[in-house]
Amino acid sequence: MMPNLGASICGAAILLACFEVSPAITASLPGSSKDTGPDLNKWSVVASGPSISGVASMYNPYRPGKQEGGPQTASGELYDPTAWTAAIQTDLREQFGGVRYGKDYRPTYALVESADRQVVIRINDVGPLKAGRIIDFNEQTMRYFDPTLQMGLIAGVTITPLLGDDWSPGPIEENS
Repeated sequence: MMPNLGASICGAAILLACFEVSPAITASLPGSSKDTGPDLNKWSVVASGPSISGVASMYNPYRPGKQEGGPQTASGELYDPTAWTAAIQTDLREQFGGVRYGKDYRPTYALVESADRQVVIRINDVGPLKAGRIIDFNEQTMRYFDPTLQMGLIAGVTITPLLGDDWSPGPIEENS
C-alpha cells in the first residue's frame, strides 16, 4: 500500500508542477491587471531555483576579433545571433537544469531581468566565461538590454531558472 501512496503523491506533485509551469498561465503574471495581491516576486511560482545576480556579457563567434569558443553550442546547434539564447557560467550549470551536451541536452529556460526589462531566454550553452561574469548573451539578447551594443557588459542582471521546457523565449511585456 505504501508504494502506491508514494506514487500517487509523486503523480499529484508532477501534475501540480505542470499546471504551475504553463506559459499560457504564467506569461501574464508580471504586471497583470488581475493581480491584487501583495508585491511578491510573481515568478517564484515557476522558478526551479534561486535567482542569481551578476554581470552579463555577449559572445558571437562570427564577429571579428578574439574568438572564445566556436559556433557550435552545448545543445549541438549552431550559434544563432537572432535567437533568445545564452551560455551560463559552467559553475552554475546544475542550478540551470544541468545543461548537457549533444544528445543529452534538454531545453533549459531562465527569466533575465535588468532595470525595467525582462526576457525569457533558452540556455543552450555553457562556458568558463571571464571572471565575474555569470552569463554570456547571444547578440539578440544583448541588443534587448543594450540596443547599440556599446556597453559590452550589463551589471546587475538577475537570472531566475524556470521550470518546464515549453517556454516561448523573448521579451516579457508589462500589462498595465
